Amino acid sequence: MRSELPTLELDAVFEAKEDLALAVKNALSETMTTYGYQILQALITDLDPDQRVKNAMNEINSSKRLKYAVAEKSEGEKILMVKRAEAEAEAKYLSGVGVAKQRKAIVDGFKSSIVDFAEGVHGTNPKDVMDLLLLTQYFDTLRDVGGAPNCKTTFVPSSRTTADDTRNALLQAEAAK
Repeated sequence: MRSELPTLELDAVFEAKEDLALAVKNALSETMTTYGYQILQALITDLDPDQRVKNAMNEINSSKRLKYAVAEKSEGEKILMVKRAEAEAEAKYLSGVGVAKQRKAIVDGFKSSIVDFAEGVHGTNPKDVMDLLLLTQYFDTLRDVGGAPNCKTTFVPSSRTTADDTRNALLQAEAAK
């Protein structure tokens, strides 16, 4: 036993009990055969190193497990971050597709409105219809902004045209109510 143990590391000693038992059996068989004894089997039932060695081995095993647990936890967090980023990228892509479809629908609606209005009201041209649509959108926006709770908005005129005068007059009248 003493000739075999120094050749192994401590962890390997616990794993190689059967190899050690076979080595002991062979060594004993050589020696004891000359005295008429036959060794059938040598059993190693318990390896009991010093308590400090046991504590050190437990500490090493604990550190290895902790290191493995930290690595696995980090890998899990990495996967979560990657999946979260992929989901965010997909959401932004789908949002962009949705916005593009919305804008296309708006343009198609404008086109249809311009054609219908131009056909229904003789003497108008597409620019008149576009101006009317833009003014309607402007009023809708004012209504939505002004109707919001706790809305504090100041309108500053940006140019001097008849349409601006009309808009400003309407805003002043509405603010005076």
